[in-house]
Amino acid sequence: MERIVVRGGARLEGEVRASGSKNSALALLAASLLAEGTTVLRNVPRVRDVFAMLDLLRALGARADFTAEDPHCVRIQADGVGEPEAPYELVRKMRASFMVLGPLLARFGVGRVSEPGGCAIGVRPVDQHLKGLEALGAKVQLDHGTIEASGAPLTGGRFRFDRVTVNGTQNVMMAATLAEGESVLENCAREPEVVELADVLNRMGAEIRGAGSASLQITGVSSLRGLTHAISGDRIEAGTLLVAGMITKGEVRVTGLDSSHLDNILDKLRETGAELRVDYDAVTVFCNEASKALQVRTAPYPGFPTDMQAQLMALLCVGSASSVVTETVFENRFMHVPELVRMGADISLDGRSAHVHGVTKLLGAPVMATDLRASASLLLAGLAAQGETVVSRVYHIDRGYERIEEKLRSLGAEIRRED
Repeated sequence: MERIVVRGGARLEGEVRASGSKNSALALLAASLLAEGTTVLRNVPRVRDVFAMLDLLRALGARADFTAEDPHCVRIQADGVGEPEAPYELVRKMRASFMVLGPLLARFGVGRVSEPGGCAIGVRPVDQHLKGLEALGAKVQLDHGTIEASGAPLTGGRFRFDRVTVNGTQNVMMAATLAEGESVLENCAREPEVVELADVLNRMGAEIRGAGSASLQITGVSSLRGLTHAISGDRIEAGTLLVAGMITKGEVRVTGLDSSHLDNILDKLRETGAELRVDYDAVTVFCNEASKALQVRTAPYPGFPTDMQAQLMALLCVGSASSVVTETVFENRFMHVPELVRMGADISLDGRSAHVHGVTKLLGAPVMATDLRASASLLLAGLAAQGETVVSRVYHIDRGYERIEEKLRSLGAEIRRED
């Protein structure tokens, strides 16, 4: 079992490039099932979740893999899909696997997907996916842990999500692209990853309007075609790297991103005292003082992202200010708190709020990663701690960060991966 060892105290400086968006990549890999011909995706991050999705596409009968010429380019040919069932042993590894259901149903008339797994950060039911597909005429059945959706052709319909869901919006939107007639989806997610998926689907021949707003209007078409697309930079990885610069009172420039996707993150970093230089495709952070007091509440986009909550909390642990972090998206996303407390952090929980009282110093300690973003927060805390921090179960961080220890080391961190 691998672990990452961090010796704190180094001031991070320099430039680093964010990898392609993991969440966009997963949705676009699922969308490739809709396309006739070949789909080529560039700037694909080499992370565990992406490899799991490629395994799933191959299990369905598609040809899908990274190319020999470019280690971040994936080529997918889905015309040969013959077994529209996503097996449990693959779906259990990653919740985003469930997004293949909409494309399978729309293109092949039937899709069977096991109930999904993923990080244990709270209840994330797929009922909104299924209700949306039923609004398009699908028949949905649950049989021994496998969900089957059938019905061809789908027909346009109107559906309002009971709550905002990114993967649910993406799944139903993909299905509606090949439905007959008009579909209207309301209370949709507005995240950049949803917008990117809609833009790519339109380039494949779909007719989707309203991406980035709460309402999507979709006119069904008879078929979609493959294309070549470069995936946008990962806004959560970029935010994590910026916090790494701040927590070490360094100067870090992160490139390879659309800075407008980080507005909600950058606003909070400014409130904590960071100085930022924002360009179209890069952000530089300067920080020479401990973080200021902050009130932050996670919310669907354009609110502060739940995927940055743990990293921001690590930053707030150091200093003299007292802050409050409220988590509204997932009910079990404070699992990093006991591990930060092991390192000397002063955090108390009150329902869905964490009261964070800054301390003069954190102390290195053995800690355990419990989910993807929690593991990132422990690495960040380790960068600022005295002594050595050993983070175990790093397969969590490998789900969404491509060799993050190498990127941090390029900025001056004393960090290594070992067995």
